[in-house]
Formats: sequence, C-alpha cells, structure tokens
Amino acid sequence: MNKKDLIIGFIVGIFTSILGSYLFVTLFTPFDFFSGLQTIRQYGYLGKVITLGTILDLIVFTIFLKTNKEFMARGVILAVIVLAISTLFI
Repeated sequence: MNKKDLIIGFIVGIFTSILGSYLFVTLFTPFDFFSGLQTIRQYGYLGKVITLGTILDLIVFTIFLKTNKEFMARGVILAVIVLAISTLFI
C-alpha cells in the first residue's frame, strides 16, 4: 500500500507541475501553450518555467500532510526532486 501511495503522489506531483507550467505560459505570455513552450525553449528558459510550475506542488503537499497522507506527500517531494534534476539537463 505504501508504494502505491508513493506512486500516486508522484503522478499527482508531475501532473500538478504540468498544470502550473500551463497556467504560467497561458496567463503570463501572449502565446498559446505549445507555441509559448517553443519560444521559451528557444530562449533557454524552459527549466525556469518548469520550476515555476512546481509552486503548485507546495499546495498539494500541504493538503496531503493535513489529511495524513504522508506517503503521497513523499511522492510529491520525489516528483519535485525529479523535476529539479531534469531542469539541469534541459
């Protein structure tokens, strides 16, 4: 059960980061999502946008801790770590 909760938390963390990146690109740039990502990638800011997208993971992490789902919260932290390492190579 613990591994299942960890994987669910990881998937929720990745999805939340993608949602945060989508919201950032659509709200703060004049582009739509896909053309905005292409433009941001050309200028070399894609890692920074992914990092800004992980801010929503803080909210999910807090919700999981308040509802006593510690292993799901660990999965969210694992997703943040994976995303942080992946931004080094983008």
